[in-house]
Amino acid sequence: MKNQFVNKPVRKKDAMALVTGKPVYTDDIAPKDCLICKVLRSPIAHGIIEEINTAIAEKVPGVECILTYEDNPGGRFTMAGQTYPEPSPYDRLILDKRVRYVGDAVAIVAGDDEKAVDKALKLIKVKYREIPAILDFRTAKDNEILVHPEEDWKSLCPVGADNKRNLCASASDALGNVDEILADCDFVVEGVYHTKANQQAMMETFRTYSYMDTFGRLNVVSSTQVPFHVRRILSNALGIPKSQIRVVKPRIGGGFGAKQTVVTEVYPALVTMKTGKPAKIIYTREESQIASSPRHEMEVTVKVGANKDGKIRAISVYTLSNTGAFGEHGPTTVGLSGHKSIPLYSGLEAYRFSYDVVYSNVCSAGAYRGYGATQGIFAVESAVNELAAKLHMDPVKLREMNMVREGMIMPAYYGETANSCALDRCLSRAKEMIKWDEKYPCKDMGNGKVRSVGVAMAMQGSGISSCDVGSVTLKVNDDGFYSLMVGCTDMGTGCDTILAQMAADCLDCDLDKIVVSGVDTDVSPYDCGSYASSTTYVTGMAVVKTAEKLREKICENGAALLQVEKEEVEFDGNRVFVPGGPEISLKDIANQAMCNNTNALEVTEQHSSPVSPPPFMVGMVEIELDKITGQYEILDYVAVVDCGTVINPNLARVQTEGGLVQGIGMAMYEDVIYNEKGKNYSSSFMQYKIPTRLDMGTLRVEFESSYEPTGPFGAKSIGEIVINTPNPAIAHAVFNATGLWFKELPITPEKVWRGLHGKN
Repeated sequence: MKNQFVNKPVRKKDAMALVTGKPVYTDDIAPKDCLICKVLRSPIAHGIIEEINTAIAEKVPGVECILTYEDNPGGRFTMAGQTYPEPSPYDRLILDKRVRYVGDAVAIVAGDDEKAVDKALKLIKVKYREIPAILDFRTAKDNEILVHPEEDWKSLCPVGADNKRNLCASASDALGNVDEILADCDFVVEGVYHTKANQQAMMETFRTYSYMDTFGRLNVVSSTQVPFHVRRILSNALGIPKSQIRVVKPRIGGGFGAKQTVVTEVYPALVTMKTGKPAKIIYTREESQIASSPRHEMEVTVKVGANKDGKIRAISVYTLSNTGAFGEHGPTTVGLSGHKSIPLYSGLEAYRFSYDVVYSNVCSAGAYRGYGATQGIFAVESAVNELAAKLHMDPVKLREMNMVREGMIMPAYYGETANSCALDRCLSRAKEMIKWDEKYPCKDMGNGKVRSVGVAMAMQGSGISSCDVGSVTLKVNDDGFYSLMVGCTDMGTGCDTILAQMAADCLDCDLDKIVVSGVDTDVSPYDCGSYASSTTYVTGMAVVKTAEKLREKICENGAALLQVEKEEVEFDGNRVFVPGGPEISLKDIANQAMCNNTNALEVTEQHSSPVSPPPFMVGMVEIELDKITGQYEILDYVAVVDCGTVINPNLARVQTEGGLVQGIGMAMYEDVIYNEKGKNYSSSFMQYKIPTRLDMGTLRVEFESSYEPTGPFGAKSIGEIVINTPNPAIAHAVFNATGLWFKELPITPEKVWRGLHGKN
């Protein structure tokens, strides 16, 4: 097996199609005669629909149908794209008589053109009985107002959910006596850190089209990260067997976790079922902002205790998470806030992690890159930086003393061992890159301006251990080229290319000989989908296993054609041969396999891992802050990542840069704001500010490779970890410039100015 393509900056297989504007996305390929679907949305945060009159709206020329809660074909379900049984509760109907947030679905209108649908939406008359809403998630637990009082609400997994207490999940985990150890520490830092909801803001909004095929089966084409989960969710929501549903995933214009939730699929699917006609829905940017699946708002309470020499002895984390109106990903995101932050520090005498996830009457939250680790790492890393300040110790030195290192057991990370960990080298290299010793903590530049630096570490996972499944099918075609059929979803990350790189090296062939097919649930092998940083690690290992089996089959067929024993032959990617003896080309083997052959040159293999080896990362930032105005900007951000073996340096680099930009946006700009009645004011990019390239300063990315023994070619994940360091690093840099700790994101110039001028 040669190493021709792995660890090489190979161009993405779909690069030219995308940059030349080929019609590859959902709306590009939707039939021209699709009915246009739109959703009428609730103007109130909580209430019951007492009357809904669609008579006038139905008379609008071009309107095909208007559907309300009376048209629900199935029972309650979850929109969370997770492996069955989903930890997220079954708490939704496609259309419900009870509305639970401003923007909740009230009715679906489908018509021949957009103008007719827009007119009909305005003519639907709805009478609501308003109910008091829970808009502050801190008041939700055991509140007398229930977001989900219905009796058919159900939780399939023991996650501590109780709809009669507004609890979507609740649990705790501990080692040792935290309170006793903290009482014995020389220094204890305690803080409450608030991260608000964030929007994924992918370029392609949510969109789906559906149609009935000639066999009467529902076909759904959608911009989704989880095609196989979509099939199950639609089956539950529509009350039809999975065998009657086919899901196809075209190219995706970004997801970042948003499309791990089935935000749009149910609406055109229901219209197609009712009318028999093709239907599509394209969310506006406003809908994607107010009725989607943003990051979970969390309030994380942290206590960190240490001796005066800097030895960290105990960490306590309590997370209160706001799942919003529905429970998608509520029970699962919250776990990462502790299990992906506490284990960064080794040798703890005790730790405690507990959490509550509560319902409230705001837009339902979902998955977003980092998936809860982002919120927890902001809190824990900020607390460690504050501890360093109290100890009058360099925070880099404090981390060097306490960080997890290779070979160490991580009790707070499910007892896993860090078999591959270059975190120490990441910290050392980042320190060199930014010239930490010269710049820490700050320099006065005159005119009220200060330059300062900040630091943070992070870890994530590689798939969900003992859960995630990746499968691939590899087959040899005529003339000896290969088809690689995958069930995972390339959402712009380049996983189709990365998996092809692995297959090409395993089969000793040119990359162009690997043809990768996208996801079609009728023909693709099962894969849980692209989330939890699983694709390279889990599905990549399935590629390796499949290619190894296929090599064996090629050798078997070649040996039979050469009339020798299989053990006598070798395969070099082009031919099967006996060293120093006869040979036969792969082309001839492939073509002869089409006639009188009983050993198909096709293999499907599946992989699931009992562990989830974490990638590690260190981020350091330099900012310039104006003490007169509170304005500050990024001058330099350095990131050093340990993702095991880097499969494709170019793609890994842009993954890292993209994650850093999102993290910087979360730290500095992005803010979801509700008014006193639950209306989301952050409904466009005019209000919800995301950073542009001009806001980024210099981004510098390097890799410190480790070798993960359970990963393909030694690889781990990279997709999520890259968003996790900017929040605490920027908060730390702002402290070093101002002496003020900001524990709520975003840290805006207004907040800095108020803090500097005593206005808080």
